[in-house]
Amino acid sequence: MSAFDARDLLDCYARGVFPMADAREDARVFLIDPERRGVIPLDRFHVSRRLARTVRGDPFEVRFDTAFHRVVLECAASGPGRTETWINRPIENLYLQLHRMGRAHSVECWAGGELVGGLYGVSLKGAFFGESMFSRRRDASKVALVHLVARLIAGGFVLLDTQFMTDHLSQFGAEEISRSAYHRRLAKALEIEADFYVGGTAGVSGATAGAALGSGAALGSGVGAVGGAAFVGDVAGLAAGSSSNLGSAVSGALAAGGRAGAAATAGAGALALQLIAQAS
Repeated sequence: MSAFDARDLLDCYARGVFPMADAREDARVFLIDPERRGVIPLDRFHVSRRLARTVRGDPFEVRFDTAFHRVVLECAASGPGRTETWINRPIENLYLQLHRMGRAHSVECWAGGELVGGLYGVSLKGAFFGESMFSRRRDASKVALVHLVARLIAGGFVLLDTQFMTDHLSQFGAEEISRSAYHRRLAKALEIEADFYVGGTAGVSGATAGAALGSGAALGSGVGAVGGAAFVGDVAGLAAGSSSNLGSAVSGALAAGGRAGAAATAGAGALALQLIAQAS
């Protein structure tokens, strides 16, 4: 039996299943399909007035896919109120493989050359699976989420999966739906060809939003429990070769190298907010 790899993990995402571990130093990886699922409807994403003022002020340089591994490590690190993480080393390595395939992405907030917040997730067709986020400065992860949602809207995505519902995510309009409802939404999303890089705009958030506006034309971090979740199984017992039906999606994956960049355009935050407002 071949080792479980990133292609197998993509197949799991296509079936509505995602990986988790009990602890950073626990090498076991469990595949989970929760009874209740958290999602953020992209056409009802909510930004508070205070956060909107912060986003318009462009307090951070927002980059995409320039420090993916560092973002994953920050999300896996212990912090206040979180002594353990579900991101163990096997899961970390799987996401690095997906990133090299152009299927896992990071949104990063930088200040003075320092990475101060961000998030990462997996893209597949018209779905984006938000995995985790972190913040070392006030609002850094929130600003990253706003820029993610703007990019997903511009790229034609229709599903933002947050895995679990949390009080933190509820402020953005996240909602909890049943497993069956989630699988129906996922099936529709997998029929859509979306583009995280929006036609190859070099990862520049301001240009992405501006182009989309001109043509008229996005995470349950720190979850410590999986109550009510259905454990599909340990990856060690998953048959290899199950991802063959995703071959075409994988072969068409965009290369992350050369597509990463910064939202250096002046007013990138305002453009992101305008794009989100247009979608509402």
